[in-house]
Amino acid sequence: MMPVKPKKIRSLLVGVTISALGMITVACSTTDEAPEYVEQPVEVLYNTAVNALENEQYDIAAQRFDEVERQHPYSKWATKSQIMSAYSLYMSNKYDEAILALDRYIQLHPSSKDTAYAYYLKGLTYYEQISDVGRDQEMTENASALFAELMKRFPESKYAKDAKIKFELTKDHMAGKEMSVGRYYLDRKMYLAAINRFKLVVDKYQTTTHIPEALHRLVEAYLALGVVDEAQKYAAVLGHNYASSPWYLDSYAILEGPSVRPPEDKSWYKLW
Repeated sequence: MMPVKPKKIRSLLVGVTISALGMITVACSTTDEAPEYVEQPVEVLYNTAVNALENEQYDIAAQRFDEVERQHPYSKWATKSQIMSAYSLYMSNKYDEAILALDRYIQLHPSSKDTAYAYYLKGLTYYEQISDVGRDQEMTENASALFAELMKRFPESKYAKDAKIKFELTKDHMAGKEMSVGRYYLDRKMYLAAINRFKLVVDKYQTTTHIPEALHRLVEAYLALGVVDEAQKYAAVLGHNYASSPWYLDSYAILEGPSVRPPEDKSWYKLW
């Protein structure tokens, strides 16, 4: 299960230049009910929305940012309100609505300085819905695709570094899903099905933490089928690249005997 977001993410507001609010000096108050339509200056509407956001009244904040755009569609604050509304929806865990709002922003403002942030926030909405490896991984795949797109389109963005970290975590999670399925097949002696899953991990998720175990499981599966040459091949790869892994010791033990330890010079893998 991936970690959930904290209820206050101040750093995310940097991407929408909320510091520009210093230009607005009108003080406003918030209520717990959606306002009736009353035409107001853009400064009043925007400040009211920000106050609601600061008070963690996220639903009200989203409504009032929308009101800024509705009443003043051609102002610079209308554009900022679009992404601030999406952020408010994200903070209230209304992920589907947040995604729709972010898609709209990206479509309307593809060259905006805040578009990288829109991609990042959309990736987070998927990332925080990731379930454990026993369940469907659609959200993991969506998050991975969004972070990859962000890194490709905005490699110099302030969000690219965190996107890369989360991208790698999504890959590790997806590899974990394949490993879980592979173990299921292996336990039930469905060796060919297990081999396909473990090979997928080795071929597609080469930078994840699951590779040593996947190689070992391939050794196990091929030995169970009596295909010793293939078992030795994957054991050799395991020994060459992950000689300090406990999975290496396990593979060597099932090939050479449980009481035999591999030689210190690690030349054994060349002998198979």
